Amino acid sequence: MRHGWRSDPVVERHVGPIVARWTPPEDPPADLTLTGHHAHLRPLDPARDTDPLFDRIGPHPWLFDYLFDAPPATVGDFGAIMAAVFAADGLALAICRAGAADPLGYACLMNVDTAAGGIEIGNVNLSPDLQRTPVATEAFFLLCDWAFDAGYRRMVWKCNALNMPSRRAAQRLGFSYEGTFRQHLIVKGRNRDTAWFAMTDGDWPGLRSAYLDWLAPTNFDARGQQCSNLGVLTAPYRFASDPALETKDRA
Repeated sequence: MRHGWRSDPVVERHVGPIVARWTPPEDPPADLTLTGHHAHLRPLDPARDTDPLFDRIGPHPWLFDYLFDAPPATVGDFGAIMAAVFAADGLALAICRAGAADPLGYACLMNVDTAAGGIEIGNVNLSPDLQRTPVATEAFFLLCDWAFDAGYRRMVWKCNALNMPSRRAAQRLGFSYEGTFRQHLIVKGRNRDTAWFAMTDGDWPGLRSAYLDWLAPTNFDARGQQCSNLGVLTAPYRFASDPALETKDRA
Protein backbone atom coordinates (compact mmCIF):
# COMPACT_ATOMS: atom_id res chain seq x y z
CA MET A 1 0.00 0.00 0.00
CA ARG A 2 1.36 3.39 -0.95
CA HIS A 3 1.38 6.17 1.58
CA GLY A 4 1.37 9.76 0.46
CA TRP A 5 0.02 13.19 1.18
CA ARG A 6 -2.60 13.28 -1.58
CA SER A 7 -5.94 14.23 -0.07
CA ASP A 8 -9.52 13.50 -1.04
CA PRO A 9 -10.28 16.15 -3.69
CA VAL A 10 -13.67 16.75 -2.06
CA VAL A 11 -12.00 17.93 1.19
CA GLU A 12 -11.20 21.64 1.24
CA ARG A 13 -7.57 22.39 2.08
CA HIS A 14 -6.77 25.77 3.59
CA VAL A 15 -3.67 27.35 2.09
CA GLY A 16 -3.67 30.84 3.64
CA PRO A 17 -4.82 34.21 2.35
CA ILE A 18 -3.26 35.96 -0.60
CA VAL A 19 -0.94 38.81 0.46
CA ALA A 20 -2.33 41.58 -1.68
CA ARG A 21 -1.27 45.19 -2.18
CA TRP A 22 2.06 44.68 -0.43
CA THR A 23 5.49 45.60 -1.74
CA PRO A 24 8.64 44.18 -0.13
CA PRO A 25 10.47 46.88 1.85
CA GLU A 26 14.01 48.05 1.41
CA ASP A 27 16.86 47.12 3.76
CA PRO A 28 17.34 49.55 6.65
CA PRO A 29 19.44 52.47 5.40
CA ALA A 30 22.98 52.63 6.72
CA ASP A 31 22.39 56.19 7.93
CA LEU A 32 19.11 55.46 9.77
CA THR A 33 18.54 58.02 12.53
CA LEU A 34 15.45 58.12 14.73
CA THR A 35 14.55 60.78 17.28
CA GLY A 36 11.72 61.05 19.77
CA HIS A 37 10.98 63.08 22.88
CA HIS A 38 13.18 60.90 25.12
CA ALA A 39 15.40 58.85 22.80
CA HIS A 40 17.74 59.34 19.88
CA LEU A 41 19.07 56.44 17.81
CA ARG A 42 21.92 56.74 15.33
CA PRO A 43 24.28 54.31 13.59
CA LEU A 44 26.83 52.82 15.97
CA ASP A 45 30.35 54.19 15.43
CA PRO A 46 32.95 51.94 17.12
CA ALA A 47 35.63 54.64 17.01
CA ARG A 48 33.36 57.15 18.71
CA ASP A 49 31.23 54.94 20.93
CA THR A 50 33.55 52.29 22.38
CA ASP A 51 34.97 54.38 25.24
CA PRO A 52 31.70 55.94 26.51
CA LEU A 53 29.84 52.63 26.19
CA PHE A 54 32.58 50.74 28.00
CA ASP A 55 32.39 53.24 30.87
CA ARG A 56 28.70 52.41 31.30
CA ILE A 57 28.65 48.71 30.36
CA GLY A 58 32.12 47.41 31.22
CA PRO A 59 31.73 47.57 35.03
CA HIS A 60 28.67 45.29 34.85
CA PRO A 61 29.75 41.85 33.54
CA TRP A 62 26.27 40.43 34.20
CA LEU A 63 25.05 42.40 31.18
CA PHE A 64 26.75 39.71 29.05
CA ASP A 65 25.19 36.70 30.81
CA TYR A 66 22.83 36.02 27.90
CA LEU A 67 24.80 37.56 25.04
CA PHE A 68 27.16 35.70 22.73
CA ASP A 69 30.20 37.70 23.87
CA ALA A 70 32.17 37.20 27.06
CA PRO A 71 32.29 40.18 29.44
CA PRO A 72 35.08 42.51 28.31
CA ALA A 73 37.93 42.90 30.78
CA THR A 74 39.43 45.91 29.01
CA VAL A 75 38.31 48.67 26.70
CA GLY A 76 40.27 46.85 23.98
CA ASP A 77 38.15 43.74 24.52
CA PHE A 78 35.04 45.85 24.28
CA GLY A 79 36.35 47.55 21.14
CA ALA A 80 36.59 44.13 19.49
CA ILE A 81 32.95 43.45 20.45
CA MET A 82 31.89 46.81 19.01
CA ALA A 83 33.76 46.13 15.77
CA ALA A 84 32.05 42.73 15.42
CA VAL A 85 28.62 44.21 16.16
CA PHE A 86 29.22 46.93 13.57
CA ALA A 87 30.41 44.44 10.94
CA ALA A 88 27.55 41.95 11.41
CA ASP A 89 24.65 41.71 8.98
CA GLY A 90 21.97 44.26 9.69
CA LEU A 91 22.31 47.67 11.30
CA ALA A 92 23.77 48.45 14.74
CA LEU A 93 22.35 51.52 16.45
CA ALA A 94 23.56 53.50 19.44
CA ILE A 95 20.82 54.50 21.87
CA CYS A 96 21.21 57.98 23.36
CA ARG A 97 19.07 60.38 25.33
CA ALA A 98 17.47 62.93 23.04
CA GLY A 99 19.79 65.91 22.81
CA ALA A 100 22.82 64.00 24.15
CA ALA A 101 25.79 62.67 22.21
CA ASP A 102 27.05 59.78 24.30
CA PRO A 103 25.33 56.39 23.94
CA LEU A 104 23.74 54.54 26.86
CA GLY A 105 23.42 51.21 25.04
CA TYR A 106 22.97 49.66 21.65
CA ALA A 107 20.57 47.46 19.67
CA CYS A 108 20.56 45.98 16.18
CA LEU A 109 18.08 45.60 13.37
CA MET A 110 19.04 42.14 12.11
CA ASN A 111 17.92 38.98 10.30
CA VAL A 112 16.36 41.22 7.69
CA ASP A 113 14.17 39.30 5.24
CA THR A 114 12.73 41.82 2.81
CA ALA A 115 11.10 39.14 0.64
CA ALA A 116 8.89 38.05 3.53
CA GLY A 117 8.82 41.42 5.29
CA GLY A 118 10.53 40.18 8.45
CA ILE A 119 13.03 41.99 10.68
CA GLU A 120 14.33 41.53 14.23
CA ILE A 121 15.46 43.67 17.13
CA GLY A 122 18.42 41.81 18.59
CA ASN A 123 21.87 41.95 20.16
CA VAL A 124 20.46 44.43 22.67
CA ASN A 125 22.73 45.68 25.44
CA LEU A 126 21.35 48.38 27.71
CA SER A 127 23.49 49.91 30.42
CA PRO A 128 21.94 50.18 33.91
CA ASP A 129 21.49 53.91 33.20
CA LEU A 130 19.20 53.01 30.31
CA GLN A 131 17.25 50.05 31.67
CA ARG A 132 13.66 50.62 32.79
CA THR A 133 13.60 54.21 31.49
CA PRO A 134 11.35 56.06 29.03
CA VAL A 135 14.45 56.43 26.82
CA ALA A 136 14.68 52.66 26.35
CA THR A 137 10.95 52.23 25.84
CA GLU A 138 10.79 54.99 23.26
CA ALA A 139 13.85 53.59 21.49
CA PHE A 140 12.05 50.28 20.91
CA PHE A 141 8.91 52.16 19.88
CA LEU A 142 10.89 54.15 17.31
CA LEU A 143 12.41 50.98 15.86
CA CYS A 144 9.06 49.23 15.52
CA ASP A 145 7.34 52.33 14.16
CA TRP A 146 10.04 52.79 11.55
CA ALA A 147 9.89 49.12 10.49
CA PHE A 148 6.14 48.97 10.01
CA ASP A 149 6.05 52.37 8.32
CA ALA A 150 8.77 51.10 5.95
CA GLY A 151 6.56 48.18 4.95
CA TYR A 152 7.77 45.30 7.11
CA ARG A 153 5.09 42.79 8.12
CA ARG A 154 6.71 41.25 11.16
CA MET A 155 9.08 42.38 13.93
CA VAL A 156 10.80 39.63 15.95
CA TRP A 157 12.28 39.58 19.44
CA LYS A 158 14.02 36.45 20.66
CA CYS A 159 16.16 35.65 23.67
CA ASN A 160 17.67 32.93 25.81
CA ALA A 161 14.67 31.23 27.38
CA LEU A 162 16.31 31.63 30.81
CA ASN A 163 16.52 35.40 30.37
CA MET A 164 13.37 36.35 32.24
CA PRO A 165 14.02 40.12 32.18
CA SER A 166 14.14 39.98 28.36
CA ARG A 167 11.00 37.85 28.19
CA ARG A 168 9.24 40.26 30.52
CA ALA A 169 10.40 43.24 28.44
CA ALA A 170 9.21 41.62 25.19
CA GLN A 171 5.71 41.08 26.55
CA ARG A 172 5.54 44.55 28.11
CA LEU A 173 6.54 46.04 24.74
CA GLY A 174 3.70 44.19 23.02
CA PHE A 175 5.52 41.25 21.46
CA SER A 176 3.47 38.04 21.49
CA TYR A 177 5.01 34.77 22.64
CA GLU A 178 5.30 32.29 19.76
CA GLY A 179 7.12 29.36 21.33
CA THR A 180 10.46 28.05 22.54
CA PHE A 181 13.03 26.37 20.32
CA ARG A 182 14.62 23.69 22.49
CA GLN A 183 18.38 23.11 22.18
CA HIS A 184 18.46 25.85 19.59
CA LEU A 185 22.07 26.97 20.11
CA ILE A 186 25.25 26.37 22.05
CA VAL A 187 26.51 29.65 23.51
CA LYS A 188 29.75 29.87 25.50
CA GLY A 189 29.65 26.07 25.75
CA ARG A 190 26.18 26.04 27.29
CA ASN A 191 22.86 24.90 25.87
CA ARG A 192 20.49 27.67 24.87
CA ASP A 193 16.76 27.23 24.45
CA THR A 194 15.41 30.27 22.60
CA ALA A 195 12.10 31.98 23.38
CA TRP A 196 10.52 33.63 20.33
CA PHE A 197 8.25 36.68 20.31
CA ALA A 198 6.88 38.80 17.47
CA MET A 199 4.43 41.52 16.54
CA THR A 200 2.87 42.02 13.11
CA ASP A 201 1.72 44.95 11.05
CA GLY A 202 -1.83 43.95 11.98
CA ASP A 203 -0.97 44.27 15.68
CA TRP A 204 0.84 47.56 15.29
CA PRO A 205 -2.01 50.10 15.05
CA GLY A 206 -3.31 49.10 18.48
CA LEU A 207 0.16 48.73 19.96
CA ARG A 208 1.21 52.08 18.52
CA SER A 209 -1.74 53.76 20.20
CA ALA A 210 -0.79 52.10 23.50
CA TYR A 211 2.80 53.38 23.20
CA LEU A 212 1.66 56.91 22.41
CA ASP A 213 -0.63 56.89 25.44
CA TRP A 214 2.22 55.67 27.63
CA LEU A 215 4.77 58.13 26.22
CA ALA A 216 2.43 61.12 26.59
CA PRO A 217 3.73 63.70 29.11
CA THR A 218 0.47 63.38 31.05
CA ASN A 219 1.37 59.75 31.84
CA PHE A 220 4.25 60.86 34.10
CA ASP A 221 3.98 62.53 37.49
CA ALA A 222 6.16 65.33 38.82
CA ARG A 223 8.88 62.80 39.76
CA GLY A 224 8.86 61.30 36.28
CA GLN A 225 7.13 58.10 37.42
CA GLN A 226 4.67 56.41 35.06
CA CYS A 227 0.97 56.58 35.89
CA SER A 228 -0.13 53.80 33.50
CA ASN A 229 1.76 50.53 32.98
CA LEU A 230 2.78 49.89 29.36
CA GLY A 231 2.23 46.15 29.73
CA VAL A 232 -1.38 46.78 30.71
CA LEU A 233 -1.85 49.10 27.73
CA THR A 234 -0.35 46.67 25.21
CA ALA A 235 -2.05 43.53 26.58
CA PRO A 236 -5.30 43.90 24.56
CA TYR A 237 -3.31 43.94 21.32
CA ARG A 238 -1.04 40.97 22.00
CA PHE A 239 -1.90 37.76 20.17
CA ALA A 240 -0.55 35.49 22.91
CA SER A 241 0.99 35.73 26.38
CA ASP A 242 4.18 34.11 27.66
CA PRO A 243 3.20 31.13 29.86
CA ALA A 244 6.50 31.36 31.74
CA LEU A 245 5.58 34.84 32.95
CA GLU A 246 2.13 33.70 34.01
CA THR A 247 3.72 30.86 35.98
CA LYS A 248 6.11 33.33 37.64
CA ASP A 249 3.23 35.63 38.52
CA ARG A 250 1.31 32.81 40.19
CA ALA A 251 4.32 31.53 42.12
